[in-house]
Amino acid sequence: MKSWFRTYDEDEGLWRYFETDGEGWAVRQVEIREADSVPVTAASLKEVLRLRDHGGLGAMNRYERRYGVLAEGGLDGWQEQPQADGISAEEFDRLWDRARRALGPSD
Repeated sequence: MKSWFRTYDEDEGLWRYFETDGEGWAVRQVEIREADSVPVTAASLKEVLRLRDHGGLGAMNRYERRYGVLAEGGLDGWQEQPQADGISAEEFDRLWDRARRALGPSD
């Protein structure tokens, strides 16, 4: 079962938003800088896997420069993170769309 939530990284001043699969792994991730509300990450596991399998190292590097790096590993325990809260799928999708428009279309 998918879930959607946010956490706050005080050290980096980033709001982190996640969509996770039933095992707690990130499927999509958005990061927004608190200081100016600018999206800095909008990474997708589906895209990362496609590039890993078919795009080569150069394509993966370009993807990560444009969309950031997707969290690896399970995200269990997110509830203990600063300002953590569950969000709706609709809210996540709005943030995802906004971040993708700001960071540019996928190749």
